[in-house]
Amino acid sequence: MSHKHDLGKRGEQMAVKYLLKKGFEILETSWRYSRCEVDIICKDCRDKDLETTVFVEVKTRSSTYYGYPEDFVSTAQQKRLAKAAEAYMYENDLNGEMRFDIVAINITPQNTVLKHIEDAFFFYDS
Repeated sequence: MSHKHDLGKRGEQMAVKYLLKKGFEILETSWRYSRCEVDIICKDCRDKDLETTVFVEVKTRSSTYYGYPEDFVSTAQQKRLAKAAEAYMYENDLNGEMRFDIVAINITPQNTVLKHIEDAFFFYDS
């Protein structure tokens, strides 16, 4: 396994632990649809009156030299995630709210910074 792959898997594991601690229920990890993999699909259980399925893209980097991890979610990737999210909601007969979050993680020898960006992007297919 490559260092990049190991770093990404480590970041996804950190994100799952973080989301569980915040009160989210993990539904799927590494869920695939067509050419897209959704890193984490979870339910935001913090508001019992609102059923929200959250599609989480995890970006992990070992440096911010070229930019912050969250800057690397392209418009094309957002579009693929939105199509995968629609398919997941349909396949699982889910009718509640849907949201796209990013968990950005920067791991360096000195420290680890995890940033959870809720409602990171909105996608409207025109």
